[in-house]
Amino acid sequence: MVLDRAVAELDSLMTRVGVRFTRSEPRARAREYVSGLVAGLERKNGWTLAERAGESGPQGMQRLLRRADWDIDGVRDDVRAYVVERLGDPGGVLVADETGFLKKGVRSAGVQRQYSGTAGRTENCQIGVFLAYASPRGHALIDRELYLPESWTADRERCRAAGIDEEVGFATKPRQVIAMLARALDAGVPFAWFTADEAYGQAGYLREWLESRDVSYVLATRCDQRVTTRGDRVARVDELVDEFAAGTWQRLSVGAGAHGPREYDWARRQIEGTWARGRGHWLLARRSISDPTHIAYYLCYGPARSRLVDLVFTAGSRWHIEEAFQQAKGEAGLDHYQVRSYRAWYAHITLSMLALAWLAAMKAIAAKGDTPRPVKT
Repeated sequence: MVLDRAVAELDSLMTRVGVRFTRSEPRARAREYVSGLVAGLERKNGWTLAERAGESGPQGMQRLLRRADWDIDGVRDDVRAYVVERLGDPGGVLVADETGFLKKGVRSAGVQRQYSGTAGRTENCQIGVFLAYASPRGHALIDRELYLPESWTADRERCRAAGIDEEVGFATKPRQVIAMLARALDAGVPFAWFTADEAYGQAGYLREWLESRDVSYVLATRCDQRVTTRGDRVARVDELVDEFAAGTWQRLSVGAGAHGPREYDWARRQIEGTWARGRGHWLLARRSISDPTHIAYYLCYGPARSRLVDLVFTAGSRWHIEEAFQQAKGEAGLDHYQVRSYRAWYAHITLSMLALAWLAAMKAIAAKGDTPRPVKT
């Protein structure tokens, strides 16, 4: 019965995205591709997915990613809408982060030796920048961009060889996040806060853009970030936090971890900012219980009535995208691809995101004990 429900839900979702395919062959193959991504295969690449689908070779699966006529960004939009329908909540949180895909050679789009947080060191890899949606009902990836270093965008011949169009130029990772957030806002995705790590929190233009769109945020930043207090004093955030009185700190949990609640001591103070009516800016600090010298810092913007627990909850929500990456790679083949072209990367990643969204929806349905309801087609 549970299996029948899951299959019916996947069929409904694939029917929904089916309008993005101009021909029946790639439409059917996409269904086989997604089914293979969530199957218990050790590796999920063109060969293994084709073999599972009963095909004699990987050519059909490779053609689906490289050349078949279908609207990849349209499927991305359908995945986002599906996630909203299954997991949407007005108190949801949007989370941005990047993940690395280790690669050999120099021809895969965007590949170069660069720091990979996944590996924890500099490696030959591609970097994907993602936007996740998290709510009490679950979490999933809803958008993606492949980061192209300047060494790539400055070499148009190399770009052409990897299928990168002439109009695709260099964009910083925070700029890519802005593009994804703009799409989410235009689509009416319900959420209350946005969060990301310090790689994005230090980008002043990202914070300015968020405030221009009245998007509440909690963004990690470095200890040497300088801010202005309400008394017009400019100081480093670590200097301001050192001045916090002992009674300022409150012990709060940001959710369940592998070894129990993830508890820290938290404190905040108001800081100066481009104040809008009913909005406020804060410096938030998180202190380790076991090592009080280990402190993380956040810049925050949101409704003036925001409580400390609201900022803490949002900061803790960043871990949902780490969980989504782990699940997408472990259960939906996010990093199992063997493609080099720009388009093929987006095609595989989008279908993997679709598979992850379906898994997240089934978990939400199982937790609630509901029968899947048909999704919009």
